[in-house]
Order: sequence, then C-alpha cells, then structure tokens
Amino acid sequence: MSLQIQHDYRGAYHFSPANGWMNDPNGMVYWEGEYHLFFQYHPFGQTWGPMHWGHAVSRNLVHWQELPLALEPDELGTIFSGSAVVDWHNTTGFFPEQPGLVAIFTHHNELPGQPIQQSQSLAYSHDRGRTWQKYAGNPVLTNEHRPDFRDPKVFWYEPDNSWMMIVACGQMVSLYRSSNLLQWTEISEFGDGIGCHDGVWECPDLFPLPVQNGADDADRWVMLVSIGDGGVDTEGSRTQYFTGHFDGTSFIPDEASQDVRWLDYGRDNYAGVSWSDIPAEDGRRLYIGWMSNWRYANTTPTGDWRGAMTIARELLLEQVEDGQLQLLQRPVIELESCRHSLLQLEQAKPEQIAAALDALRLRSYELHIVMPAISSAQWEVLSDGQYRTVIDVDGVTGTIGIDRTQSGDQTFHEHFAGRHEAALSTVGAVRELRIFVDRGSVEVFVDGGRTVLTDLIFPPAGADRLGLINGMNKHHQSAWMSVAIYDLSVGQHG
Repeated sequence: MSLQIQHDYRGAYHFSPANGWMNDPNGMVYWEGEYHLFFQYHPFGQTWGPMHWGHAVSRNLVHWQELPLALEPDELGTIFSGSAVVDWHNTTGFFPEQPGLVAIFTHHNELPGQPIQQSQSLAYSHDRGRTWQKYAGNPVLTNEHRPDFRDPKVFWYEPDNSWMMIVACGQMVSLYRSSNLLQWTEISEFGDGIGCHDGVWECPDLFPLPVQNGADDADRWVMLVSIGDGGVDTEGSRTQYFTGHFDGTSFIPDEASQDVRWLDYGRDNYAGVSWSDIPAEDGRRLYIGWMSNWRYANTTPTGDWRGAMTIARELLLEQVEDGQLQLLQRPVIELESCRHSLLQLEQAKPEQIAAALDALRLRSYELHIVMPAISSAQWEVLSDGQYRTVIDVDGVTGTIGIDRTQSGDQTFHEHFAGRHEAALSTVGAVRELRIFVDRGSVEVFVDGGRTVLTDLIFPPAGADRLGLINGMNKHHQSAWMSVAIYDLSVGQHG
C-alpha cells in the first residue's frame, strides 16, 4: 500500500495564513474586544524570507480573521519579532485624545560588507490596529556590540510606573526600563550559567502569575526563552522556562530553575509568548506558539502556505509536593463552545470503546480520556490502517509519548520521524488526557496541563480513523476508561 499524499494539512481550528510563510507569533495584545495576533510573515514565498508582520484578529481565540499586512520592510531593514501594548496613559505622546496601540519590534538590517544590525523600533495605531505609522525617531534602542539583539517583549510595571523590555541578546536576555517607550536604560542581564544554551536565545517573555495552592498570596514570575536550532542534536528548536522573582530591576531564579525545564515535550511549539492587556476581570495569562521546528520548518509539505499556530493556551503556576513551581498549560475554555459531542462513554471496557470508535471518521476533534493512573493504553489517530500516529500512556513507567514514525509523509527531513516522550506528574489515582487532533497536528495535555506534547504530522489522504489499540492495568488486565469525543471541525474563520 503506497502513501497517498494529501494536500490539505491546514487545520480546521488552528490559525494559518491563507498563503505564504509564517513563523513566530508577534504583538499579541487585547484591545476593544479583539485578540490581535501579528506574526512573522513572508507574503511572497513559502519559505523564510524578508520578514513582514502579518495580522489576524479574533473575538474568541478560535475563529480568526486575517487582515492586510501590518508592517513592511523599510530603509532600516526587515521587520523581525516583537510585541504590542496599549499606551493607556499616553506615555509616548502618540495618543493625546484616547489610548491606542504601540508595536515594539526589531529592525533587521543586512548590508553588503557590513555586520548585521538589529535594533528596536516603534510603530503606532489609532484605528484598532488596522493601519500603522512607524515612529519617525526609529530606532529607539541599538547595541552595536550584539549582532543577535532582537524580539523585544514589553510590559507595564506598575510598582515603578514604567515600561520594562526583555530582549534576546545571543546567549542571554537583557532587561531595559523606560518611562515613555522612546528612551531606554539597560538595568540587568540574565542567562549566564543557567538554562539550555544549545542554540541562540530568542523570543523571551516575562510575567507574573499567582501560585495555585501556594503557601502565600504572592505572585511569582515566569520567564520564557526559546532556543534556536543549534544543530547540537535531533531536537531542533524548543522553549524553556524559569520561575522566580522580579524586583523591578533583576530576575532572580528559584532553585528549580537550575534544572532545564521545557515548556513542551513535543517538537513543534516554538517562539510562543503571551498576550498583553488582557482585562483584569478576565485575569488569565494567554499564550500561543508557532507550531513548527526550525530543523525542518522550511520543508514541511503544505503547499502554497507554510506555518500554523498552536491552539491558544492559558498558563498557570502550580506548587508541587516538594514546594517547587511547575508551569501548566491548558487549552483556552473558548474551545469548549466549539464542541459538537459525538461520543460519551463512562467507565467503559476497552473492547466497548474500540467498538464505538470503529464507525467514526474524524480529522479535527478533541479526544478526552479519564483512566486509572496505574493503567496503560495506546491510541492511534489519523490512521488509514497502515499509517498512523500513536499516543501511548505507560502507567508503570509513568510516561507518555507521541510516536510519529509511521504517521505519514516524513521524506522532507531526516529528523522528522521519531517518538517524543515525557514523564508524567499525575497527582491522585486518576489520570486525565485531552488530545487535540487537527488534520496535520496532535496536541496532548495531561492532568490539567502538567505535561504537554505538541507534534506536527502529515498523514496520508483518507487517514481519518481513530482507535484504542490496547488498554491494560499494571497487572495486564483490561482497565476501564471514560471517553468523550468532540468534533471541532469549526473552521478557523468561523
């Protein structure tokens, strides 16, 4: 049986551009009822090229409307990653009448015979982000000694009534302070002797989070740092996180941050950062990542478009048994309003589940499983009988994995095929899995987001079956499971 290549890997409920190349999410900000998602974009090709900022908006983080280009290259260079904020108090002087949006981005300039120059610049919008005016005084921050000086993430720090910027600087990040977004002073650095340094540091973020079940009411701070593909191993690009304190000048990591901790144990969640200006009455820290990996991103077989985002996620902090902090990721609740229930089985035996799944044909759905923590199971998704992606839970070893060695097309890169595994941290006697399958991707969230894996796959045409391969407890006896399946083929544009 030969592999029947399909050409419609575009997800039903993941954002991807109508055409062209997309990578890092940029400028995520909430303003006047809309979630803005800007992104690194090459509108004239399907591989990485001269970077623009593409633009999409959503009112529910699921259905997206793609808008015209937001920022284009100019005499200062192409438009690399960055962030956006609401200037509520007119600190810039751009908004004398009412607040508006400011984008803070990297200008990337390559001139023949000269070193690469990267600097930070501004643009602003008076019309809900539909059109942008670049600041006449750009760039607002330069550093001639740092060739990798990019991806500014800016936030308002209330205790000092000032803006803070965290920016990537090669193998570390630097923090800057400003009263007006126009003049910046460096205040500290972070990264020496801590974390993974297998590749260049990129796309940092820094934000406070309350601690779930913590001993006190104080927030802790989380720093995200993505690691570019340094070619050291087969992993490619990934994202790590640190937890600790921020005193208004320096980030002070806690003891747990001495160990490298990955945000996602799959291979395809990179460069993600959080939305700014989420209303206080909402209170969530919302996140999205680029669903690809620099190891093979330029060669994925998607046709006239290339690049998609993960589903939007809520980030939370939990204090675990040893007092350390763990970052959780949970699918945003808005996805639940898009569900169409197809199957509900309570404490069923594996043979009952297998029989119920046999008639289903699905490509974009959520699979929700509750099972004893001591049990093991293997699920196959997007299968055509020969090609399949396997998600396996081992209750004895306490691990979960995604195996894409037989998932479909793998010819575009030698390091794409593989099995990706993570240790589980289930608390209690029951384990919960939420598995989001969407034509060309699998995202697995275990135990309320304590363990997360995100993988691209490129299944053959007609691969729409799902099934339970086996379900056993530690004594190799059939175990019960509760299973729910929801159709999510809602279409990204509604």
